[in-house]
Amino acid sequence: MTAVVRRLAVARGELDVWLLPPPDSPRDVPYDELDAHERGRADSYRRPDDRQMYAAAHVGLRRVLAGYTGIEPGRLHLAGERHKGNGERHGRPVVLGLPGGAPQFSLSHSHGLAIVVVAEARVGADVQRLPSAETVEVCLPALHPSEREELGKLPEHERTMAFGRLWTRKEAYLKGLGTGLTRGADLDYLGEAGLAERPTGWVVGNLPLCSTHIAAVALAGAGDRPVAVRAVPTAYLYAPDAVTRLVRMEPGLRSMLRDPAGHGDLEH
Repeated sequence: MTAVVRRLAVARGELDVWLLPPPDSPRDVPYDELDAHERGRADSYRRPDDRQMYAAAHVGLRRVLAGYTGIEPGRLHLAGERHKGNGERHGRPVVLGLPGGAPQFSLSHSHGLAIVVVAEARVGADVQRLPSAETVEVCLPALHPSEREELGKLPEHERTMAFGRLWTRKEAYLKGLGTGLTRGADLDYLGEAGLAERPTGWVVGNLPLCSTHIAAVALAGAGDRPVAVRAVPTAYLYAPDAVTRLVRMEPGLRSMLRDPAGHGDLEH
């Protein structure tokens, strides 16, 4: 894959959302674009489908970021933003070693769908397959007390979707912080009834998505944020000239992430 000439750019306060499909065949995933850490993580999955999804999502991430940085996917240095005492890095992943800095990003994948969100500010994203009623019951005790009360008031047929929307907002926010679920899920309120109780300094909302999955984003800052969504065709993402094709893609949907302090959730 040759170096990128034309580049994508994300404006201050805006969000670019990329929906990435799985490959038609494992042979379509160029493992050589992954670094040693990513290949090791991929190999740690026991189920072939999980291994393929992880590798494909990270190849897709690298190809999307190549469109913004002008660096070939396999040459991007991605690592955690903080140093451990032993010299390793951990925390929210960032692009390292790029003069002038690089855009912020977040990757999530679940059951055949990956999402990459690119922004100028700190950002977190999460996508999940629609949860089962059993999953909701198991996870309810881990939530913030006000969230548990809020969900408990809903009829059973509405609770599953409401929980899925809530949980993706929570994971997106925790990924934006850089803690993930090492920070207790009960510490922060991300419900919909008491918007004033939500964490300050972040805009968090759900994305319009397909009927099988739920997604959310969290962006540091305040105020309404324009969102551009691109659903990448399989033939684009795994083509030899994938980065060129991605750079040329126009958004298929434009939306607005509403700041809950003044509005509500994501509207489209």
